[in-house]
Amino acid sequence: MQQIASIWVSLDMRKRIIVVASTLAMFVAVIGLSRMATSTQMTLLYAGLESGAAGEVVKALEARGVVYDIRGGSIFVDTSQRDSLRMTLASEGLPANGGKGYELLDGLSGFGTTSQMFDAAYWRAKEGELARTIVASPLIQNARVHIANTSTQMFRQRNEPSASVTVTTASGALPGGQAKALKFLVASAVPGLLPERVSVIDSRGGLIAAGDEKTDLPSLASDRALILKQNVERLIEARVGFGNAVVELNLETVTEQESVRERRFDPETRVAVSTDTLETSNSAKDSEGAGVTVASNLPDGDAAASGNSSSNTSETRERINYEVSETTREVITAPGAIKRLTVAVLIDGIRTINDAGNEVWSARSADELASLRELVAGAVGFDEARGDQITIKSLEFEPVPTVGSAPVSGLLSGLTIDVMSLVKVFALAVVALVLGLFVLRPILASRPAEIATETATASASAAIAPPPSAAPGSTDASTLPAVVDTPARGEIVPADLSEMTGPDPVERLRNLIAERQSDTVEILRGWMEEDEEVAR
Repeated sequence: MQQIASIWVSLDMRKRIIVVASTLAMFVAVIGLSRMATSTQMTLLYAGLESGAAGEVVKALEARGVVYDIRGGSIFVDTSQRDSLRMTLASEGLPANGGKGYELLDGLSGFGTTSQMFDAAYWRAKEGELARTIVASPLIQNARVHIANTSTQMFRQRNEPSASVTVTTASGALPGGQAKALKFLVASAVPGLLPERVSVIDSRGGLIAAGDEKTDLPSLASDRALILKQNVERLIEARVGFGNAVVELNLETVTEQESVRERRFDPETRVAVSTDTLETSNSAKDSEGAGVTVASNLPDGDAAASGNSSSNTSETRERINYEVSETTREVITAPGAIKRLTVAVLIDGIRTINDAGNEVWSARSADELASLRELVAGAVGFDEARGDQITIKSLEFEPVPTVGSAPVSGLLSGLTIDVMSLVKVFALAVVALVLGLFVLRPILASRPAEIATETATASASAAIAPPPSAAPGSTDASTLPAVVDTPARGEIVPADLSEMTGPDPVERLRNLIAERQSDTVEILRGWMEEDEEVAR
C-alpha cells in the first residue's frame, strides 16, 4: 500500500485522471460482460395472445418457478426450457385463444339447470368450438364467432338464424376465398343457417362484402399455369436431365361469363302427331208411274209401262297433324375457361468429349424434338382449333460459373456448447487484457524507473562527496561508499547495490568522474557555495 501511495503522489493530475478513468472503465466492462455471460439467454415462447390466455400462461410459469420476461405482448423464457414448456403447457390446454368449447357443458348438472341456461351454454360452446377451428388456420391469428338463433323463443315469430365472424389475420387482408370458406363452415355447423346470412368481418379490412368473395380469377389462372409448367418441366427433364430445360407457359383464360340460348325448327324432320279419318256414304232409290192417258187405259198400251231411279254417294276425309322438330340449347360459359395456350421450351443439346479431351456440343435431332413436342402437347391439352402454340428449340446453354463453395459442418457444430457464452467470456478477457497492458502497465512501470534513477543519483553523489570524518585528501578505500552508475531510464536496478561495486572503488570513482564531468562540476560548485555560506 505504501508503494501504491508513493506512486499515486508522484503522478501528475493528467495521469491521475487517466488512471481513475481506466480503472472505472475496466470495472464497468468486467461487471457488464460478467452479467452478460452469466445472465440467462431468453427466447420467445408465445406472442400475440389475448389478455386472458396470456395471464393463464404466466400463472402456469409462476407455479413452476420458471424465469420469464414480458416484452409487450410477447412472453420470453430460457432457451433451454422453451421446447419442454411448450409441450407441457399444451398438455394442459394452454394457451387457449379460441375460448372454451363443449367443455362448458361438462359443468352443467341436472339440478338447478333450466332449459334456457342449457341452451345459452350450448350456443356459447358452439361459438367456442367454431372459433377454435377457425384459429387453426395459419392465416388467422384470432377469431370470435357470434350466432343469433331465435328458434327457442316462444310466442314469437321464428326468424332465420344468422351469424357473424370477426377475424384477425396474421398478415395482410383476408382473401375472398377464405372468407367464403368461413361462411360455409359456420353455416354447416348451425341447423337452418344459410351461408348468405353469415357476415365475415376482417379487423384490418372491415366487412367482406359478397362481391369480394368471388374467386380471384388471375390468381387461379396463374396457379393453373404454374401446375402445367411444372408438369412439362418434370416430363422434359426426365429425358434431357435436370437443369437442361427451361419451360415458359402463357395461359389466357376467359374472364367474362356468357350465356347463349338457341332454339331451332327443322321442317324436314316433321313427325305425325295425330291422324283423323272421316268416311261418308249416301244411297237413294226412286220409282215413278206413267201419266193417265188414253193409251194407258188400253190393255197393251203405255199404261203397262212404269219408271224407277236410284243414286249412291261415298265421301272419305283424312286429317293428319304434324309436329315440326324443335331444338332448344342453352350454353353458359363461365370465367376461367382456357382461351389460348402457348408453350415455349428451350432444351440444351448433347455434350460429349472428343479425342482431344475437349467438350463438344451438338444439337438434338429433329425426331427427338418432335417426340418431345407430342409429349408436351398431351401434357397441356393442346387444341389447335383454339389457337394453341408449342415451340421447342435445342440451343446451347451458357455455362453458369460456380460462386462460393459448398457448406461444410463447423468444428463446434456437433458439440452442445453455447457459442454466445464463449464469445462473451472471450470479449471480457480481451478487454481486461487490453486495459491492463496498454493503460495501467505503462503508468505503473514509469514510477519504479524514476525511483531507481533517483536512488542511483544519490549514491553517486554520496560516492563523490567525502565523508565528514575523513580528513581532506584522505583516500582510504574502506571509508568510501559504493559507487554505482546511474541507470538509464527504464533499466532494472538490482536490489543489492553491492553487486555493482568493483574491487577498486577509487579507480571506479575516477572513471565515473571522467565520464560525467558536468555532473561532477555541478556537485563541486554546490559544495563551494555551501562552504562560502558557512564561512559567512
